[in-house]
Parts: sequence; structure tokens; C-alpha cells
Amino acid sequence: MSTKILGMGNALVDVLTIIPTDDILQRMNLAKGSMQLIDETLLQKLKEETKNLTPHFVAGGSASNTLSILARLGVNTKFIGKIGHDEVGTFFQKDTLNNGVVPSFFYSSKPSGQCTVLISKDGERTMCTYLGASADMSKDDLNATLFDDFQLFHIEGYLVQNYDLIRQAIDFAKSNGLTVSLDVSSFNVVEENLSFLREIIAEKVDIVFANEDEVKALTQKELSQAMIELASMCSIAVVKLGKKGSVIHHGNDQLHIPIHEAKRIDTTGAGDAYAAGFLYGWVHSLPLEMSGQIGSFLAANVIEEIGPKILPERWNRIFKWINELTHV
Repeated sequence: MSTKILGMGNALVDVLTIIPTDDILQRMNLAKGSMQLIDETLLQKLKEETKNLTPHFVAGGSASNTLSILARLGVNTKFIGKIGHDEVGTFFQKDTLNNGVVPSFFYSSKPSGQCTVLISKDGERTMCTYLGASADMSKDDLNATLFDDFQLFHIEGYLVQNYDLIRQAIDFAKSNGLTVSLDVSSFNVVEENLSFLREIIAEKVDIVFANEDEVKALTQKELSQAMIELASMCSIAVVKLGKKGSVIHHGNDQLHIPIHEAKRIDTTGAGDAYAAGFLYGWVHSLPLEMSGQIGSFLAANVIEEIGPKILPERWNRIFKWINELTHV
């Protein structure tokens, strides 16, 4: 069977803007490095605040970013999401296809979702998400046949506010024999949905991706104990530690993966790229350490550019690097 990964997430167009100072974050009471949901009123205020800056548009959303990179790596991918009948939705659909991902879209009467990404001078990104149509996705949109003939089902944490949707999707995935992976995505999401996340991870999730803040919020413990507890809740726990690399827990094994040195321009999509590299290794039955190394290398390529995608001119070097790593 060919390698196939199904993903589900918010269908969002990222509007990426470099901000000259962090003053805008303070004026709008935005926690630097956070992700928060906004309404249409705040979206309009953000547009006013950034009207003199130059935005960069790209199809985003955590799961979408991960699937796009997996598709470039040669993995067959499909994305489930919900969009509106508008220009933003059309842009997202075209960009998804251009990235090699098969779209499976539902439609809403609401405007399509978008995420305003404010990029500070140090590369940290603060995300303000207007969910729009994507928030309308419900368990009733799904059917079991969507999950046929896949190996793994990948979910972004930004969806977990919709408990019924997540439960139904995972149940369909499990009944079709799929492994389930979850990228926790944001410490804000963890804090707001703590009991549900702990329940669903312990019962039905096989692979969990989290960063330091997220794993500490999820377990209510300091880092060393937090990683151990997360590992006890699922089969594979991957904790990303920024400049300190990442740690992979599986059973009694604990693997430390160093970072690849890179010039940090914009961290948007770094975690999504890491997940793509790791899952690429997983579906090809590579050792966990090698999977983590690929994830780290892809993340390094993402943070050297604006936005969550890897530029076309980088791919030849990436393929060469992966080939050398996997054929030693």
C-alpha cells in the first residue's frame, strides 16, 4: 500500500506581516507568541493597524501546512476542511492543489477563515485567528468513507474546541485501522480544553506533538516530569524545545534530537514542518531518531523564510540530505 496520510484542520489563509516593533501587540493586548481567536470586529481593527505594512498571503492552518510538506516529500495526502464561497476560500483551494494535497472541502455561508500572523523582529509570531467558515465544520459533515485507505490521521489542536467533531473523526479513523496523531498547537488551546485533551489523548491518540509550554500546560507539571507523564498517556510523545532541540519518548526510550542551525527569520510553521518530517519517517518505518532528525531539518528550512512553506529552490538540497541520512 502506498503511504497515505489524512489530515483535518482549520482551512485558513495566513496573512503574514512583519511588524517593525512590538508596539502593535501592546496596543491590542496580544500576548507575544500566542494564538488567539478573534471576531470580525477585531479582524477589522487588525487590518487598520497593519494597513501601511506589506502582507504576504499563503494557505495556512497547522494540519494544512504539515500535509503540504508531506505531499512535497512524496506522501499521498488529503485535507478535510470547511471554506466559504468567496475569494479567500478559492485562494485556499487553489493553493492546496498547487501544494499537491487532495482537498476534501465542505462549504459554509460564512466567510472563509484567515489568520493574521504578526512577525516580530526576533522571528516570533503572534497569531490572531478568525475562524469564519472553518468553525462551522461539524461531526455531521463527516462520513466513514473519508477515512478509507489511509495509514494515519493527523489532527491539529486548534480544532479541539469542537469536541463532537474530534470524537467522531477519531472514531471513524480508529474503525478504519488508522494511527491517530495530534499536534497540540497552542498553550492557549490546552488551557481552555484541558480535561477534554487529557481524556482524548489517553484514550485514542497514538502520537502527540507538543512544545515546552504546551506539555507543561497539559500535565500541570514542570518539563522533565511533564514529558514523562505525556509519554505515559500515548504511544509516542514528541516534545519540541526550540533551540534545545526536541525529545521523543516511546516506551522506555527517550531520544534527544538536536536542532539544525538556521538563521531565524520567522517561526511560523516550524512545528508543522517538524511534524511533517517526523510523520514522513513514521510512514516509511524509519527509526524514531531518524524521523526526528528529518523533522528538525525541515523546521530549520522553514524558519529561514517568511511563512509556513518551504521554497521550491530548497527541495533539491532537502531530498539529497534525506537520501544521505536514510542510506547510511
